[in-house]
Amino acid sequence: MSTVELAEERAPAATRIGLHLALLQLVFTLLWTTYVIYLPKLAAQAGIAPSAVVLILMLDQAIFTLSDTAMGIAADRIGRVAARFGLFVGLLAAVSCAAFVALPFVAASAGPAVFIGLIAIWALTSSVLRAPPLTLLGRHAARPAIPFLAALVMLGYGVAGAVSPYLGVILRDYDPRLPFVISSAVLLLTALGLARIPQDAGPAAQAPAKPESKPEPKPLRGLPLLFIGAMVILALGYQLHFSINSSAFYLRFAKPEDLPWLMPVFWIGFNLVLFPASVVVKHRGGLMVMGIAGLLGALAIVSAELASALTVLIVAQFIAGAAWGCMMMSAISAALAIGTTGAEGKVTGLVFSALALATFARIAAVAGGLQKLPDYAPLVQWAPVACWLVAGAGLLAMAAAGLQGRRASPP
Repeated sequence: MSTVELAEERAPAATRIGLHLALLQLVFTLLWTTYVIYLPKLAAQAGIAPSAVVLILMLDQAIFTLSDTAMGIAADRIGRVAARFGLFVGLLAAVSCAAFVALPFVAASAGPAVFIGLIAIWALTSSVLRAPPLTLLGRHAARPAIPFLAALVMLGYGVAGAVSPYLGVILRDYDPRLPFVISSAVLLLTALGLARIPQDAGPAAQAPAKPESKPEPKPLRGLPLLFIGAMVILALGYQLHFSINSSAFYLRFAKPEDLPWLMPVFWIGFNLVLFPASVVVKHRGGLMVMGIAGLLGALAIVSAELASALTVLIVAQFIAGAAWGCMMMSAISAALAIGTTGAEGKVTGLVFSALALATFARIAAVAGGLQKLPDYAPLVQWAPVACWLVAGAGLLAMAAAGLQGRRASPP
């Protein structure tokens, strides 16, 4: 690495963006966890039947699936002017937090229609805090620094995943109004601070990166669509494995009260692998690392399925979490690389839409009791392995095709 590249990678402005985005991911994910914890109680106060709660959660994910991509496209267009980007993020974040704070205060008096309307407004506007902020990495960071900064961002997501089980234990008996107000206030302050980054980054940070000495190969036709398709399959595998199958794996060897202490093993693996994997992504590319992680993660899930002792299961879950961490960090890096011509928001938004679509499918499967039906239980059990194997192999094929294109390009 040259001295110039090293200086760019360690630029204070770029690191500040990464840390701020990591905090945003942490706070937003914990806010979502708070929402899921209290939703059944708030829905009951609003006169909504318990059986409809799962439909509300599906509505949230359906909105995210559409709005994440729409917000990413809007960020590409608005973000060309720094002041407009700050106004765009700040205004929608304020609306999102206001709608979220209102939920526990109006649930008992406003009725089901107003309650669900507030949820829809919150879900729609909170998409501004998912894909659009990540476009700042593509615009204000040197390309060699992006994998490291993506690892920083995903660390916030992973830490939130690790502490979420404990949050459920702590908050379930508290009045929801105080957690909703505190989490919304922290999120809004974080978002408003983020809105100033384009102005604070300075002219040097906002200048386009210098061209490489070797010309970049043209992107493969259809690569974004194939990449997002693979991301949907990987995300579905994660949802089925972690959210449906993992607790059943642990209950073969442990008691239900032990689950809050065992489930975070997955996220410990997720967090510990992020920065070492970012070094590999920097030199080999996000698609290749995603593909390899998919194959290794599939083997880890097989080990978890066949584990004969708790220690073996813990190791398998740790490796599966590490694989998912590689996939997520690499996906952000790959999305920013694919959208490097000014479509960073669109491609990154499609990644978040893929995650939301997979979550929607998982909630629908649970709502339908798919995992309890004798004919479909084996499908739910082994589908994560198939998802990660198929998507991993496909991503490796895409990476190999891209490598061939690079070799074919003129020196």
